Amino acid sequence: MVTRATAQTLLRPLLKSVSRSFYLTLAVVPGDVRAQVGAAYLLARATDTIADTDLIERPRRLQYLARIREWIMDLATHREAVREVQAALLDSGTDSAERALLSHLEECGALLESFAPEDQALIRRVLGILTQGMQKDLTEFPGANAQSLAALKTMADLDLYTYNAAGCVGEFWTRLMCAHRAALRDWDVERMAQTGVRFGKGLQYTNVLRDIPADLRRGRCYIPIELLEQAGLKPADLLDPAALPKFKPLRDRLLRIALEHLDQGWLYTMAIPCGEVRLRLACAWPILFAVKTLQRISVSESLLDPGTMLKMSRGEVYRIMALTAGTLGCARTLTAYYGHLRKRVAC
Repeated sequence: MVTRATAQTLLRPLLKSVSRSFYLTLAVVPGDVRAQVGAAYLLARATDTIADTDLIERPRRLQYLARIREWIMDLATHREAVREVQAALLDSGTDSAERALLSHLEECGALLESFAPEDQALIRRVLGILTQGMQKDLTEFPGANAQSLAALKTMADLDLYTYNAAGCVGEFWTRLMCAHRAALRDWDVERMAQTGVRFGKGLQYTNVLRDIPADLRRGRCYIPIELLEQAGLKPADLLDPAALPKFKPLRDRLLRIALEHLDQGWLYTMAIPCGEVRLRLACAWPILFAVKTLQRISVSESLLDPGTMLKMSRGEVYRIMALTAGTLGCARTLTAYYGHLRKRVAC
């Protein structure tokens, strides 16, 4: 069995190479849940790597996602699935950070096995939802470029997508924290888990708006057809940056939905007892990053231009983290800062 100390030693370099910003956020997560969150993230990133690679054809990606999901659900019975995926991807020109992650899949599985059964069940559940969402994406968006563009049909489809991609993570996070942090013992777990779902959805709505040009050129339009039709638009119209004036009313509607979800995420964050400084900051930072990104989206005159960079720079991320870490989780100060950023979202 892998010890907690060994888990931390393994997680650190992998997390740093895969996502430095998540690595820094994880550093403030309380120690008794840090390894569980890190292991879940690494396994999710591994499945995402399989889903997104252009180096193997789509049917095989679907096959490998199914195999890895089987392995995660039953590590002992499906160990050969890991070697099968590694054989297919490690020699196919995969990015170095992703190669490192895929080459350590078995160690990530050993970490999963080192946790209490209840924690394993939570991690397996969220990974099952995330992986099914990836499979759904690969099926609903059969192409890989703008010439084979497909779109979600309804707002309900978009809501389900945001749940599968991130809302389920908010639910997982809530249940894991409530199971381990004594300060949360008075929480209504079911109610807060649903608020956690909205927290995650707000983050994913932000990603949808930020990534419109890139997603379109990958053959994916997450802006539902029923919404586009209200402005007399078709999915392919969004490939032209000049369509922005017609798209703006729809952008603003989606901005408002994102903000409504993030507001719930902020209430969730402020419901964390003040003594849980680390936990409060770990929740506050993603929301602050998202609102800052929404502000950029709301004023951008080149939102549909693939050459536009709306993602926050590493320096901006570090500045927000440094500024808010100094508050020591003070609700009044953090909320004032959140309100300041939120007011700058023009919708």
